Amino acid sequence: MKHFAALLALLCLSCFAARPAMAQSILRDAETESLLADMSRPIIIAAGLSPNNVRVVLINDPSINAFVAGGQIVYLHSGLIDAADTANEVQGVIAHEIGHIVGGHAVFQNDGGYTNISILSLLLGAAAMAAGAGEAGTGLLMMGQRAAIGKYLAFSRVQESSADAAGVRFINGAGISGKGMLSFFDKLTAQMHRYGYYSTNPEVDPFAQTHPMSADRVENLKADLQTAPSWGKPIDPNIERRFKRVQAKLRGYVAEPETTLRRYPATDQSAPAHYARAYAYHKSGYPDQAAAETAALVKSAPDDPYFLELEGQILLESGKPVEAIAPLREATQRSNNQPLIAATFGHALLATEDKANLVEAESVLRTAVARDKENPFAWMQLGTVYERKGDEPRTALATAERAHLMGDMRTALVSARSAMANLPQGSIDWVRAQDISMVAQNAMDEEKRKRR
Repeated sequence: MKHFAALLALLCLSCFAARPAMAQSILRDAETESLLADMSRPIIIAAGLSPNNVRVVLINDPSINAFVAGGQIVYLHSGLIDAADTANEVQGVIAHEIGHIVGGHAVFQNDGGYTNISILSLLLGAAAMAAGAGEAGTGLLMMGQRAAIGKYLAFSRVQESSADAAGVRFINGAGISGKGMLSFFDKLTAQMHRYGYYSTNPEVDPFAQTHPMSADRVENLKADLQTAPSWGKPIDPNIERRFKRVQAKLRGYVAEPETTLRRYPATDQSAPAHYARAYAYHKSGYPDQAAAETAALVKSAPDDPYFLELEGQILLESGKPVEAIAPLREATQRSNNQPLIAATFGHALLATEDKANLVEAESVLRTAVARDKENPFAWMQLGTVYERKGDEPRTALATAERAHLMGDMRTALVSARSAMANLPQGSIDWVRAQDISMVAQNAMDEEKRKRR
């Protein structure tokens, strides 16, 4: 299964790993999202798009991959962040993916017919391999791919080459060095050699690879990147510093604690190392050690909202909600009420079970969902506020909002209808409940039609 995942990751940087956003968990973190937005902003502008409409989303998947799936969202795998040496490499990937967005490419959409022929065999092959029938799974994959690969390959090569060319234009237009784009392609080439998916044997048809060879793509890109005025431009030290912090935080969160502690030994007293170890110790059930690492971060930068957020989060999850309130309140204020941080602060206020905190919790959480409606956790906390206040209609509405975001359309429909029955007809909340009810009903009707 590991080799299968590696193969999927190497097949492309964008348009092969289907169903990603729905099947894999999205990782949300205030600091990470802020960094990705700042890293991508000049590239998005150079592409003629609005930074307000384009999002870069992090997916919890250890493979080295990124993709678009329709709309204006770039999905990055956590494995790609882990594998990158610099933020500049990630910017190169983002530029490539925005090339797919501008080109109208999308995973399993408008793909030259490949979807209709071989998605089923791909999923069956994955299921067989997961069940331990590796050879059978490989056979299923090969049978399905043989029927479709010829048609898909020509289409894929056009898309990838188009996205490469567009990515170069956007990187150069943004005044960002293209060195990271080339170095990341070098990484892919090395991976392909390592896993045996790349061959220089002249008898091996290069068209048997699903995308243009990484080495060939590097050669095609070099001229345009190296002649650009931005080629020799130094990388942004602030962006790189922030990237190392986010990368360490991510590693501490997703990797096994033993792996994290080996990578960031106690002798390393840098901020990224403290970050990584704090998460590793917290995951391992060592709250005192986790608190010590966080205290070192806060001591080094007492006004950093993300360090304060982590301090409060560890206290909260260690069963100390009262102690968590002060750092989380300060983190919320210093981050200008960043919605993800505010949601954690609201949760801490509720976790104290002190009725005196209910008014502040409601204010904080209402602001959080107003600024970020796509946070199921915040809606759950706001629903708890309404429940404790005895406000059943708005409890139902908050439940409907959360269920809608989680894809639980039955719960969304029932809760939205319950809210509508008890809210003033025509009010803002009533109209919102009606919207959720209609969307949920349509989704359920569509699902029924598909089953027939």
